[in-house]
Amino acid sequence: MGKQIVWVVALGGAVCAGAAAQPPRGYSIPLIDLADDETRQVVVDREQGQYLGHVTTVLLEDGETILAVYPKGHGRGAIVYKRSDDGGLTWSDRLPTPDNWSTSLEVPTLYRVIDPETGQRRLIMFSGLHPIRMAVSEDDGETWSPLEPIGDYGGIVAMGDVMRLKDGRYLAMFHDDGRFLRDEPFDMGRITLFQVFSSDGGLTWSDEPIVVHQHEEADICEPGLVRSPDGDQICALLRENRRVLNSMVIFSDDEAETWTEPRELPAALTGDRHTARYAPDGRLVVVFRDTCHDTPTQGDFVAWVGTYEDIVEGREGQYRVRLLDNKSAWDCGYPGLEVLPDGTFVATTYGHWTEGEEPYIVSVRFTLEELDQMAPGDVRP
Repeated sequence: MGKQIVWVVALGGAVCAGAAAQPPRGYSIPLIDLADDETRQVVVDREQGQYLGHVTTVLLEDGETILAVYPKGHGRGAIVYKRSDDGGLTWSDRLPTPDNWSTSLEVPTLYRVIDPETGQRRLIMFSGLHPIRMAVSEDDGETWSPLEPIGDYGGIVAMGDVMRLKDGRYLAMFHDDGRFLRDEPFDMGRITLFQVFSSDGGLTWSDEPIVVHQHEEADICEPGLVRSPDGDQICALLRENRRVLNSMVIFSDDEAETWTEPRELPAALTGDRHTARYAPDGRLVVVFRDTCHDTPTQGDFVAWVGTYEDIVEGREGQYRVRLLDNKSAWDCGYPGLEVLPDGTFVATTYGHWTEGEEPYIVSVRFTLEELDQMAPGDVRP
């Protein structure tokens, strides 16, 4: 099996509120439906007979330029790269990429990072399985390096999320089930959540992945990271891949040195591949594929609107939104989510949006002011 996994992260160091009782499998907050409003939808890419999949986006500091990457295939395949210069209203043709981007074996994930020593802004893109590889751009995506290994380890959906820490380092998280962590598969028992760190603005990463958690009953994976409004706590929203529990959450009060034991989220936040951004008014928007056990929008692309405190306290939140109606029972929802300077959210994802056709890439645009007007009066701010 090669090198041993590093089991060094202590659990239970952070403290958070919330009920310990098992939460319901359904929710009571209102559901707003935008799926039929085509005026909000922009087709980013579509190709007859070609599966276009799991997309990630980055909004640059000008507040207008959005970059997107996604595979030609389900979770693997040649990486497609596109750019929007007007906040996602229109998109470029497919842009040139390094030759070995065609060898990607997993979901590409794209992030903005800043070198703590030089202040250099760069973009990094990961492609997982063994070994995890990364490409770098030093010029806001005009040119890119080939994919190169970050170490002698692999993982699934690498990196599920990346966050800058207070000291300028970066935290990156991913998961694996024993098939790809090393160059030969081994029995890990359950899906395991890992983390690595970078001290040089994303150019190099930890020599060895650190285990965050392996749950006895659930398969927790695909973390979506959120920092508390006061900046002192990190929250990781987690997919539950066995489908026996709701999605789960862990917290850290010490910049990812330790994490709480996972606990279930309310059903309203149960889904896959959570991506979260704050609205200008301080509320939190989280988009994901709906995998709630009891929901009329199961398998669709949805958004949750609430507050960070709702997550900490285990509350349902304010309301849910169906953004797109997926014609497949489950295959959609790895999303990018950006907030433009005027408060417009641009949620970009893949899915089976047309019956009988392969998945393609679509974005949905909305503001919370618009959604608040659609919500029942008793839940409006």
